[in-house]
Amino acid sequence: MGQGLQKGEKADMQYNRPSWLASVIIGIGYFLALGTAAFPQASAAEHLRQSSSQQMGLTPVAASDLGVSFVDGSTSEVIIQRNGKNYVVDLVSHEVREVPASNVATATSSSRATSTATAADPPADPDPPAKKDSLYKPGDDLVFNVPTGRRIDRHGLYLDFTHRFPFEPAFTSPGRGNTLLGLDDFAIPSFGLRYGVTSKLSVLAYRSPSVLNRPIELMAAYNFLDEHDGNPLNAAIRFSVDGQNNFSKNFTENLELVVSRSLGRRAQLYAVPTYSYHNRPLFGNLNSTLTAAIPDQPCGAASVPALSPAFSSARPCANTFSLGMAAAVDIRPTVALITEVTPTLVNGRDLAIHRPEYGFGIQKKIWRHAFTLGFSNGPGSVVSQRAGTRATLLQDPKADKPSGLFIGFDLTRQVF
Repeated sequence: MGQGLQKGEKADMQYNRPSWLASVIIGIGYFLALGTAAFPQASAAEHLRQSSSQQMGLTPVAASDLGVSFVDGSTSEVIIQRNGKNYVVDLVSHEVREVPASNVATATSSSRATSTATAADPPADPDPPAKKDSLYKPGDDLVFNVPTGRRIDRHGLYLDFTHRFPFEPAFTSPGRGNTLLGLDDFAIPSFGLRYGVTSKLSVLAYRSPSVLNRPIELMAAYNFLDEHDGNPLNAAIRFSVDGQNNFSKNFTENLELVVSRSLGRRAQLYAVPTYSYHNRPLFGNLNSTLTAAIPDQPCGAASVPALSPAFSSARPCANTFSLGMAAAVDIRPTVALITEVTPTLVNGRDLAIHRPEYGFGIQKKIWRHAFTLGFSNGPGSVVSQRAGTRATLLQDPKADKPSGLFIGFDLTRQVF
């Protein structure tokens, strides 16, 4: 029996040995087959990626060159640096969260630290007003006649349009309601285009009509100081040439310094010292047709032609210095009250200026538009005529008193 059992065990072992070996061999072959299938696929994918990149001409770029860093341990979040701030972008939920600079290193070292930092610093309300938002923003290139000197956009095109009604006083003549404070009367419209060569350098072309001797003004302006850049005030220097009869005679060269200072977000003050070389009196071509020739006013002439006796002491040409002063105060976020005065401090009498130009009004600012409705005694809006008054224009010494205030408006529009 013992001998039979021994023979049975041997027979069993002989029977099972081939089956056991076969299982081992099959298992090894199975894993080899898996490996053979997996690695060629990975290799093929890598080859395909490299081939596609080469065909498309793609060049690998370091993430740091683009301000991008990856969150360790995360497959759905990256950190992007923009304007000196760091933001976590979740590619799955499409959420963007700002991360304080002190937490960026922690965020990139582990995804858990990112979650902790984000939980400690929850998404805040929109950024508080930056410094530029805490400063006054003029709505127009002009307060009324006095320039604001505002900096304009690079490659921006701006349209400036002024309307003056100086031939009827707004308040002191009968029938003011019937004629809408003089709006029904003859108007003096002027039109100009300003272009931003850069954000600091701009050029202007501007024209007034025949009743003001058809002046065309060409100007270049440079804003060399701006409060938005951390400076204590805004400042621009402007050089212009005014030529009457469509820039053909009676030329005046002007040099201006436009300085302004914000009083918080709600108000701004302006000072504009202006020197005009070979300036002319603001005598209009009133007693002839609009197509009539503009009279010459050479600086060497003894007197100005065709003047009333009240202005016989006026000279045809003089170098003048004026100081425009103005203020704008917002009473609503888009509504401002404005006021200005421009005394001629040097040689004003030579140009028959007995009282300074002044005015006041209200301005409405809507996005890229501004509309100003005001009252003034100064009909001119080019630089050389800005300090003149309707007393000179009408040759009436009393026409520039407060009783002679007339209505007018300014309109500006940023085209692009």
